[in-house]
Amino acid sequence: MSAFDAALRRSPDNQVLVGVLAGIADFFGLEARRVRIAYVILSLLSAGFPGLLLYLLLLYVVPDSSV
Repeated sequence: MSAFDAALRRSPDNQVLVGVLAGIADFFGLEARRVRIAYVILSLLSAGFPGLLLYLLLLYVVPDSSV
């Protein structure tokens, strides 16, 4: 499987809420825990906490892996 065959999908196996960040971690070949920690830190450090809005947007944009 080449890098071009991979698709960004929510992870049903490694999810905490709905699997968005685990899917991003799988897509980039990273550890899901590190992606979650980085996301929380970046969300807290950004002005106005847009991280929650971005997460909700990704929830609707990133398809489930069963699709």
